[in-house]
Amino acid sequence: MKPADQPADTAAQDPLLLTEVKDGVATLTLNRPKQRNSLSTGLMSALQFSLDEAAENPAVRVIVLAAAGPVFSSGHDLKELTGQRANEDRGRAFYAEIMAQCAKMMQTIVNHPKPIIARVHGVATAAGCQLVASCDLAIAVDTAHFATPGVNIGLFCSTPMVALSRNVSRKHAMEMLLTGEMMDAETAARFGLINRAVAEDQLDKEVYDLAAKIASKSSKTLAIGKQAFYDQIEMPMADAYAYAGEVMIHNMLTQDAEEGIGAFIEKRTPKWVDK
Repeated sequence: MKPADQPADTAAQDPLLLTEVKDGVATLTLNRPKQRNSLSTGLMSALQFSLDEAAENPAVRVIVLAAAGPVFSSGHDLKELTGQRANEDRGRAFYAEIMAQCAKMMQTIVNHPKPIIARVHGVATAAGCQLVASCDLAIAVDTAHFATPGVNIGLFCSTPMVALSRNVSRKHAMEMLLTGEMMDAETAARFGLINRAVAEDQLDKEVYDLAAKIASKSSKTLAIGKQAFYDQIEMPMADAYAYAGEVMIHNMLTQDAEEGIGAFIEKRTPKWVDK
């Protein structure tokens, strides 16, 4: 893998994020294993940069979000947050800045034109759990665990709650938020936080087979569909149908829809132009 064009972790002198593009799939790997891949301002900046870059890169059709070390992500860097309490405003300005940065990054994932798959090999807690919930799809090893444990340290996981409550039922989300307890991967799959849990030796196969399957589709169609999914999900049903109908008309007029339908009728493989 090659490092993203971002500054290294000053303590370890390692790149904060690793990137690799192969067969239309960009793998972005969080690379703060000694810090449990906590989401420092530097790591979030690196991830934001790479997500923005991938959005404009026609060679990238699908993104896999992975992590180095035994932990997927432990959430915000609490040492970084605590270090700001000595400021005259007790850290208020910094906290506002980092929460805005995190919100922008999470929304970038949701609004990204390329489908994003979380490859979860270990524990994902707090904003790390939020990161998983923000991705379009998530495959986890069956030994992975998830939690929103802020309540245990007097800091309710309010921002992780936004992504969590849009992926699992209200009562399941409230159970996670109010207890802060760890949830195993099987339960996470049952709750809808992840798509499925698989054996460790099958994780990469499951993730990259899924990525390859999606990467074989029209990027134009995927971008239209992903945006429409998130736009309509919060609408009243009548509004959602009206909106989705307009999306279908727009999609029908694209070159790839014309090509795909023609290929289906003619019983041949479509040749996408992503337009």
